[in-house]
Formats: sequence, structure tokens, C-alpha cells
Amino acid sequence: MSAVVETRIGTPEGFASREAARFLWQMDEQRRLLLEATRGLAPADLEWQHAPGMNTIGMLLAHVAFAEANLAQVGLLGEPQGHPHDVIGITEADEGLPLPPEGRPPAALAGRPIEWFHERLARARALTHRAARALTDADLDVVLQRPPRPDGTVRRFDRAWVLYHLIEHEAGHRAQIQLLKHRGA
Repeated sequence: MSAVVETRIGTPEGFASREAARFLWQMDEQRRLLLEATRGLAPADLEWQHAPGMNTIGMLLAHVAFAEANLAQVGLLGEPQGHPHDVIGITEADEGLPLPPEGRPPAALAGRPIEWFHERLARARALTHRAARALTDADLDVVLQRPPRPDGTVRRFDRAWVLYHLIEHEAGHRAQIQLLKHRGA
């Protein structure tokens, strides 16, 4: 008899919106894969840079945490200005993205163990969970508008898109991290 393999998306409890709960389940699954892919990496692995101007695994992990905290604050909580450093303990300059063409990794990430990066990711995810638990289906449809960018463009998005983008963003950077591991870290 053949084995049956069942694969399903979960619906965590404690959310006002079933849709938000399912987004968070997907985000948590992406995070599980990211943590699994980076577990056991040494500081030298996290700092390895293929060439000047290119990201390191540590930079990408810090960026995922920074971006998630910022999007949770601005996109889910509707705060006028993000302040992710209050959540994860590093600034945008500390994460280092984007580097100039000949740039080197930021000193703030040097020598950090993988557990330090995983803690930043956990702090950002805890904020996202807190923000998303209270969102209703109607809240997911609310369109937020950001102040004009320096080039004059105005950014509008709904909260459901923010949750989607957090999944997309992490999955893309996880692929970069896996490629860096393969190439030399």
C-alpha cells in the first residue's frame, strides 16, 4: 500500500481574520525554512562577500528583519513613520542594504553569531503577529497612502498586500541566501 502525504495550509487560532491567520501561517512556514537554511552558520559564513558591493548572508538576514518590522509598523499598524530599530535593535545603516558598487558589509554586523540574527528575525515576527492578530477582513482592505517620495511618487497599498509582500520578500531573500551558501559561505 502506498503512503499518503497530505500537505495543507494551516489556519492558526487567535486571529480576528481567517485570511490574516493564513497569511501568517505562510509567513511562519517561510521563516521555518529560512531558519533551517541558516542554522549552524558561523560568523565567517555570515560575513562572506562574493565581491565588493554584493550582499552577505548576514546583511540579508538583518534586512529581512528590518523590513518586516518597518512594514508591520507602517503597513499593518498604520503608524506614520517606521522605527524598526526600536524592535530589532539595528538601524537601516546597520543592515547595509543597498551597498554602493564597491561597498563592504557594515561593521555593525561583524562577528555576530547566527543566533543574534535569528533573534532579530524573531523580534520582527513577534511584532507582525501582534499587529496581524487584531486585523479584521475589513482592515485588510483598507488602503494606506504613504507621503510622497523624493521623486514625487505616492505609494498606496492595502494591508492584505503588505502581508503578501512580507511572504514574497522573505522568500526572495531566502533564495539569495541559499545561493550565497552554495557559492562560498
